[in-house]
Amino acid sequence: MLNTDYTQRVVLDTLALPWQASPSPQVWRRQLERDGGECARATSIVRYDPGARFPEHGHELGEEIIVLDGVFSDQHGDYGPGTYIKNPPGWQHAPFSAHGCTLFAKLRHLDPADRGRVVTNFRRDKWYAGMVAGLTVLPLSEFATQHTAMVRWAPETYFNPHRHYGGEEIFVVEGTFADEFGEYPAGTWLRSPHLSLHQPFSREGCLIFVKTGHLPVAGVSAAL
Repeated sequence: MLNTDYTQRVVLDTLALPWQASPSPQVWRRQLERDGGECARATSIVRYDPGARFPEHGHELGEEIIVLDGVFSDQHGDYGPGTYIKNPPGWQHAPFSAHGCTLFAKLRHLDPADRGRVVTNFRRDKWYAGMVAGLTVLPLSEFATQHTAMVRWAPETYFNPHRHYGGEEIFVVEGTFADEFGEYPAGTWLRSPHLSLHQPFSREGCLIFVKTGHLPVAGVSAAL
């Protein structure tokens, strides 16, 4: 069990965490949250050494992946830097990397009824204007209460105070994200609980992965 109290705010510098072995001898993990054994609800930074591969396997409650560098592959295709992949519950694949790659990966967080697969690349796709000047957004996936997007902040962009029903999770891909509680450089992972409140901004600009509405809410059954 690691960071499984979803009522608590968590902030981690993923670059400072040790690499830990996985079931594959050439795949390594920096674990951010984990609830279970090898079949777990988990969030991790994953590194594939050149030539690393996993045998074919399924994901009962799906997975989400961002390719941070290198090329990630499976029998369905090759996915370069900036690729977002949502493999729905029940999806089967045999992942590998010919030359190595680094991923941000979330396992077993999806709604069992969410059957849509998504593959897109935020380095190439069209972005949309956000709710304030300086903010651009690329929606990645939406289902029920869950919303996933990439958000780009121009320097000196400031957002309004707001709360998140079902919590909020952020991974800082580039630059420095901030709010009234601190500053979070590239590689930072933040998770804020249901109805948490903050006022985010970025002085230097940043690129972040954002997921909301997926954390447990007291009194409401969750698809965990």
